[in-house]
Amino acid sequence: MGFVQKGGRHMSYILQTSRLTKTIGGKELVKDVDIHIKKGEIYGFLGPNGAGKTTVMKMITNLWKPTAGEIEILGNKLTPQSYEVLRRMGSIIEFPAFYERMSGYENLRLHEEYMGYYHHGSIEKTLAMLDLTEAAAKPVKQYSLGMKERLGIARAILCRPELLILDEPTNGLDPAGMRQIRNLLKMLCAEYGTTIMISSHILSEIESIADTVGVIQRGILRKEIGMKEIAQMSMSYVELSVHHTQKAAYVLAEKSGIRNFKVMDDGVIRVYDNRVSVQDITKQLALADVPVLAIGKQTETLEDYFMKLTEEAENHVETD
Repeated sequence: MGFVQKGGRHMSYILQTSRLTKTIGGKELVKDVDIHIKKGEIYGFLGPNGAGKTTVMKMITNLWKPTAGEIEILGNKLTPQSYEVLRRMGSIIEFPAFYERMSGYENLRLHEEYMGYYHHGSIEKTLAMLDLTEAAAKPVKQYSLGMKERLGIARAILCRPELLILDEPTNGLDPAGMRQIRNLLKMLCAEYGTTIMISSHILSEIESIADTVGVIQRGILRKEIGMKEIAQMSMSYVELSVHHTQKAAYVLAEKSGIRNFKVMDDGVIRVYDNRVSVQDITKQLALADVPVLAIGKQTETLEDYFMKLTEEAENHVETD
């Protein structure tokens, strides 16, 4: 077992996993997950609830031991004794826990002592970045859910980690709070060179900040793709509406040689083959005596792309 080799050279990733697997009580939570995160990028870890995002992140942060596979962080293979590597990381896994009777400031000071990180003014600066200056002296038990979430992020970034692992960090935040966190993460990446892995089940949270996206479903990493690569892909398709979808599908496949199309609900067919025009499709269907009720060119959204990706994975699972 080993990590990705390209052209005989070891690829340089700040975080990578090889065939990462976790089984609990005979149930495989994640299987053979290969993640590749480059230094200084924001990596969006995307998938529905229960897909395995938290399981992977717990193994990366050494909270859980993998059943099989390897993790390499900052050039070091992760073991239960990887204390130095873990000191260079910040994380929020599930909901952040604090000493509720202590103030927000005291919780952060305790974290600095635990991490052996002493920089004058760092707590004040971090609290200000998360709009928590006014609440700094209050006991955490008086904090709202959103304030606790922001304090968790403050703790995660306090010691200026090289690698930040954030599991659904915007849970409990309103839209303004979510936007604030997205801007903060972009700033950390741009100004401090922090590498960030952030998970979410909400695509719109990820697409506005991520450089690369990893899509996980049912414990299997379905795809890793750069956002630039997605932007360069042709996301347009021809959508037509007919009475007889079966007959129309036959004509498209057999007469026009089109393979890349999808039959939707309510007599709608989407053709993803850019080599054929609206006129070509209309002509072929007319020759076969298939009336077209409506036809036009549409643009696929990023959400459509990921839905298609996960649907294909679902179909693959069902036919396996």
